[in-house]
Amino acid sequence: MAIATPEVYAEMIDRAKAGKFAYPAVNITSSQTVTAAIQGFAEAESDGIIQVSVGGAEYASGSTIKDRIAGSLALAAYAREVAKNYDVTIALHTDHCVKKNLDSWVRPLLALEAEQVKRGEDPTFQSHMFDGSDIPLEENLVIAAELLELSQAARTILEIEVGVVGGEEDGHEAEINEKLYTTAEDGLATVRALGAGEKGRYLTALTFGNVHGVYKPGAVKLRPSILADIQKAVGAEIGKENPFDLVFHGGSGSTAAEISEAVDNGVIKMNIDTDTQYAFTRPVVGHIFTNYDGVLKVDGEVGNKKAYDPRAWGKLAEAGMAARIVEACQQLRSAGQKIR
Repeated sequence: MAIATPEVYAEMIDRAKAGKFAYPAVNITSSQTVTAAIQGFAEAESDGIIQVSVGGAEYASGSTIKDRIAGSLALAAYAREVAKNYDVTIALHTDHCVKKNLDSWVRPLLALEAEQVKRGEDPTFQSHMFDGSDIPLEENLVIAAELLELSQAARTILEIEVGVVGGEEDGHEAEINEKLYTTAEDGLATVRALGAGEKGRYLTALTFGNVHGVYKPGAVKLRPSILADIQKAVGAEIGKENPFDLVFHGGSGSTAAEISEAVDNGVIKMNIDTDTQYAFTRPVVGHIFTNYDGVLKVDGEVGNKKAYDPRAWGKLAEAGMAARIVEACQQLRSAGQKIR
């Protein structure tokens, strides 16, 4: 078993929370990035999460086709086959579905998975994210409650966002302002609307200054202590210690200390996209610069097939991305924590 079942995914989350570590959740867009992500987790001896955004799913379906359902299912099918050869457990997740994309993406996937469950099968994905950060919190939670019920039928876990992650990711932009910091009142409203597990399990992205994109350390003003404050306030009301399973979005440029504090405060999943994109592309650039007369037919020459063969630079790209994932596993303390 390489792709997690619903029960194993729940166990992964429980182990991370109890052991105070988190899983890197790596965005993938192609078969090569799927392979690179799984390779990285295997090298770190860490279980992990690979996830696809709406743009990544459209790209995977064919850049001239842009079928987000087909692309999601294709990446999941590829991962399911390839992961069998690696000794780690991988969970599959869809990332950042805003309200306008629900009817063309996550709701159809949940319906498909509910049918799989009725046939006695496991769902294709183990979790889906609804990003309601661009609508009022009350509306966000009404939709989240409906999706949580659908997730129950599909035996998947719902991820929600309470607060706003600034910057831009996959065409979704948010201003950098005071809304980047979730409040205890927001946390209490969430648990009142969605419960604390009795209505279905969900992951919560509480924001503490997070910003998507490329930033140098120190440029983003993170306050991970907010997570502890919200956990304490909500826990006191419902009588449950650290009630939220937390997700860390917009982590590029975060310091090791900020990441560590966030994990200490209940983060069990940290999204990684920008850094792994660069780690994948940088070795390709190095190969092309070093072997320019091989990858190009300069001055009427024939080039070097071994240099422009996609496998030559593709292996380098995969190794570069895998190495960055190992680094993430070490920072998040999931390295060496695999279930089997």
